[in-house]
Amino acid sequence: MPDTFRSGPGYRDNVLPAGFLALADTWISRTTDDRGIAWFRSALDEVSRASTDRTLGVAIGLAPRRLGKAGLALGADDLARATALRNGLDPGGWSVDQLARIALMVASYRDDAGFAERLDQFCATAEINELIALCLGFAVYPVTAPIEPRAREAIRSGMKPVFEALAHRNPYPAEVLTEDHWNQMIVKAIFTGSSLWPIQGLDRRGNPRLARMMVALAQERWAADRPISPEIWRCIVPYADREGMAALIRAWEHGVENDRLAIALALESTPKMSAGLPFGAQLDQARAVIAENNIDWRVLAAAQT
Repeated sequence: MPDTFRSGPGYRDNVLPAGFLALADTWISRTTDDRGIAWFRSALDEVSRASTDRTLGVAIGLAPRRLGKAGLALGADDLARATALRNGLDPGGWSVDQLARIALMVASYRDDAGFAERLDQFCATAEINELIALCLGFAVYPVTAPIEPRAREAIRSGMKPVFEALAHRNPYPAEVLTEDHWNQMIVKAIFTGSSLWPIQGLDRRGNPRLARMMVALAQERWAADRPISPEIWRCIVPYADREGMAALIRAWEHGVENDRLAIALALESTPKMSAGLPFGAQLDQARAVIAENNIDWRVLAAAQT
């Protein structure tokens, strides 16, 4: 990999961009042919030196044609290297063209304000596959706070794949979003049928207001005789107030098995909330089912679909 990308212009002491570009070079080299990696390296070099954004736009557009769309097929060692570079970085589901598009955007960095403006403009005009790739990259971009408005646009998107590119398997939202915007993202996930389990920091960013919002959502769904995701109990149980406890008891007594398993699973991490619940013996039975069948939030979400 050319030394240009190890200490590119404007990176200062930030080792993340250079480290990420080095990983990208390694993974793309394994996934594409000699012509593909030669194109990628040349495109990175041109983007890093370009005086306008046209070079970047052309390269982002050409990435699938030059590299294909194969999955990266990363192993445990690759994922460990990603995590070591950036806590929470999870490229396990990325394709080679997505990785290249993210790397090209990273290579375009000159300064914080300019990068944020460039990313915003590209996201505003991108076709959906380009936009998905650019949203996947938020965890490795050289700036954090200046691109937060664009992150909020992604989680407001009516396109579920765009929403999930930012919300799922991405450390950026939990680290940067305010409580209000975080809560809006979680509620929207439930409204759109998007799973909560891939959202990083879900338990750490839980809060009483989100719990109350989820209780209200459950009550609305019950009133309309509509099903609710069992994952909502993960957000409600740790912060359940009197109304939350009443909703929890109702779900246990009148809900389906997955509701009871979800409540039992949520109570495992907040055992003090079990005190005074009127279904203690049944709770033990649910816990036994969880243990016997290795049930976790991912399993429960899959059973709901």
